[in-house]
Amino acid sequence: MTATDLSLTKHAADRLFQRKRLLGFGIPAVIVLYFVYIVVAFDIPGLAQRANMDNAVTVLSDSWSHKVHVTRDNRTGQISYAVEGERKGRYPEGQRPAWVSGDEVLTIDLGSDHIVRYLPDTRTEIEIPGFPMIEVQARGRTLVTNLPEALPEWISASSRRIGITTPEGRITLTGARTEVFNYFPGWELFWFTLDSPYHGHSFAALLLGDRLDAERSNIAGALHDFWNNPMWRHKDVAWAIGETILMAFLGTMGAALIALPLAFLAARRFSPLMALRAATRRLFDFLRGVDALIWTVVLSRAFGPGPLTGALAILITDTGTFGKIFSEALENVDGKQIEGVASTGAKPLQRYRFGVIPQVVPVLLAQLLYFLESNTRSATIIGAITGGGIGLMLTQAIQTQKDWEEVAYYIVLIVLMVMVMDWLSGWLRGKLIGRRD
Repeated sequence: MTATDLSLTKHAADRLFQRKRLLGFGIPAVIVLYFVYIVVAFDIPGLAQRANMDNAVTVLSDSWSHKVHVTRDNRTGQISYAVEGERKGRYPEGQRPAWVSGDEVLTIDLGSDHIVRYLPDTRTEIEIPGFPMIEVQARGRTLVTNLPEALPEWISASSRRIGITTPEGRITLTGARTEVFNYFPGWELFWFTLDSPYHGHSFAALLLGDRLDAERSNIAGALHDFWNNPMWRHKDVAWAIGETILMAFLGTMGAALIALPLAFLAARRFSPLMALRAATRRLFDFLRGVDALIWTVVLSRAFGPGPLTGALAILITDTGTFGKIFSEALENVDGKQIEGVASTGAKPLQRYRFGVIPQVVPVLLAQLLYFLESNTRSATIIGAITGGGIGLMLTQAIQTQKDWEEVAYYIVLIVLMVMVMDWLSGWLRGKLIGRRD
């Protein structure tokens, strides 16, 4: 090797090492700049400042617990007791929680020496350990109180509204009403409401005990009251889940039925006209290029809300996806099997039926079952827009900003539904296609 060759080799090596050093520095620098862009574009510091951890804690606690409301109407003096503040969860006349006592002076014992008293003349006394006695009186829309000017973080006060949050419960006072919220773990009234004769009885008592309703057997009556529970709406929830599954099933199966014949037009082996292949493929690109949620909005404006609109949105999007997948599967079929069928004198349709379809069925079924499982999740979101299925009930519960235990219930059911669909699709795949060890 000459000196010139050594010089050229050294120069090439130096350029290579320099390029490596630039890449080693440039790639991390680009990543850092990208994260800086994310912080600025999404206003991460502002988001952190706006975050309210107290609200997050309240939402989480509401998802696994329930609260009993003790409400006094300051205009009429009427007292009401209700689980989650709902009319369907109101205590029957003459009944009230055991931690409420007194008549003229109503005493509410929240526990740990936290006491609230409803006094005559719309007056309220609140005892909290380590804090002076709080006295509040409603005069029209205005609240008169002895609260000091410097308030702790767990008290918010104005002339129209006072909010007190303690580890034992919350108290809200306005000119119109005074309300105490006492929290307890669990989903109360999930099985039976307060007006049901089966409320408060164990399963053993229902199965082995005496008849609780003279007109019905314990099992029949308990099943009826549970199924028609007006607070948790088990019957409506079951119907909504059925709508969601049906939406996914109709959209997925309808898309497969439409995409399969169109896939033959997009496959090079079965469609000799390039213009026809290109037009069909561009149609597939257009259908799957627009997300199902966009199709949902468009179709809901055209046909109105409903589960069928959601099914059509899934059908349109999946037609484009299935068309691409099926056409690629058709282009990879083995020509010898088709030639073998053709040698028997089979017509073109018979060649497709017996020479092509058996080869692509495993691929088609595998994709079909996967999309059926995936569309079950998608139908939940689509149902929230089109007004059908469990997605609508979930959205309604979130919009109330108070029914977080129902939100948790619906999320659990959605997860269980997806798990069942996953198991079912795997079982069907094993039965129809077979399993490989």
